[in-house]
Amino acid sequence: MSDPGTAVEAVVERELRLLEPEVRASPELVGALLHPEFHEFGASGRHWDRASIIAALAGAGEEAAGPIVASGMKGVELAPGLVHLVFDTESDGRRAHRSSLWRLTPSGWLLYFHQATPFAE
Repeated sequence: MSDPGTAVEAVVERELRLLEPEVRASPELVGALLHPEFHEFGASGRHWDRASIIAALAGAGEEAAGPIVASGMKGVELAPGLVHLVFDTESDGRRAHRSSLWRLTPSGWLLYFHQATPFAE
């Protein structure tokens, strides 16, 4: 197994990049972080695939929403080349519990699956 700390650190760095407005607004930058088979169950309940999430984020633009603040991020390497992250986010008064699975590929760590569940205090 690879060094779990290194794997988790690499994935946390990439997850945080996905929360940056300038990354979210760029189809190229988002696409470089998503696995070809990416899918997501969003906080809205909608199922997203790679193409639909890239298009939605690019269409929203950098100013569409306030900043996304992540907290409580924890990760574990489940198996060689597979990292699971859990964390919470807050943006424009909306909060969500989040879970991500990242896979190590020849081109680096890519987000394979993501789920967001809204919650209130």
